[in-house]
Amino acid sequence: MASHGIEIKGLYKIFGPRGAEYVGAVKAGMTKAELNEKHGHVLGLKDINISMPAGGITVVMGLSGSGKSTLIRHINRLIEPTDGEVIYDGNDICRMNEKDLRDFRRLKTAMVFQKFALLPHRTVIENTVYGLDIQGIPRQESMKRGQYWIERVGLAGFERHYPNQLSGGMQQRVGLARALTNDADILLMDEAYSALDPLIRVDMQTVLLTLQAELKKTVVFITHDLDEALRLGDKIAILRDGQVVQQGTGQEIVLSPADDYITAFVKEVNRGRVIRASTVMQPIDGAPDGMPIPGSSTLESAARLMTEAGHSRALVLDENGAPSGMLDLRTIITAMVSPASHETEKMAAE
Repeated sequence: MASHGIEIKGLYKIFGPRGAEYVGAVKAGMTKAELNEKHGHVLGLKDINISMPAGGITVVMGLSGSGKSTLIRHINRLIEPTDGEVIYDGNDICRMNEKDLRDFRRLKTAMVFQKFALLPHRTVIENTVYGLDIQGIPRQESMKRGQYWIERVGLAGFERHYPNQLSGGMQQRVGLARALTNDADILLMDEAYSALDPLIRVDMQTVLLTLQAELKKTVVFITHDLDEALRLGDKIAILRDGQVVQQGTGQEIVLSPADDYITAFVKEVNRGRVIRASTVMQPIDGAPDGMPIPGSSTLESAARLMTEAGHSRALVLDENGAPSGMLDLRTIITAMVSPASHETEKMAAE
């Protein structure tokens, strides 16, 4: 089980031969466009501050060019930072010497790539144990561990197949098995599911969530898809032009978008799958009554349970099973409709 989170503090990345010379100017207010036009350097990341909780999934999302893949590559220092800190277990990864960095990459992190990055000349089992081979783990032990994770990701019977004999979804399962076989605390997933068909993508999200419920890895997941971010993320950080625009839980972002950019992102979100019953419940008025539902239930789930049972009111329970509030179908329906939808209806009526 992961015991440490990741703290990113004041992280800057300026691409170019003299990037360090311009950090002060960027801190003083020089824009990305000015830096490029005047000095021919590109601002990749600007003052990134994110706390990534131990044992949770932090999703970093944004459109192409937002800096999300640049950010994840700073965590295992595949990209050298221009300024700032990336702290893990009390150590700044940005200042590790060559040996410590090599050990950190080999023993503490594992990466799952968008394009699978499997070795075509190695079978499924051989790809899965590749990291253990590099560590010098005895073959008998590595094969035992590799076989276990192949079975856990649903690839039993495909151990001797080669990557070109597998579908995209199966190849990504190999990539996930390889990462888990290393037993690293930190799992870095860079657009890991973006190349997959929608149904396979949802299936792989389910695989990750099922395994994460047991393993509690510190997962950093990069995506450009808000629905994926909301389904996977315990915490979400949204980037734009190398800066964090907003970070928080999925509920916080959907209910309180920081600006017009975030509002545009979330306006088409199915709020019923994000907002929890405990978030919109009303105080208990009088004697508690209604169908009991967990406060962690999504509004969509709560509405379905209430409708199937023929109830219009629900008694919302806290994590200890004690009544904490009331909820009715009218409140659920109102909360599931975004403010943007109300505005659209108003404009249409006018």
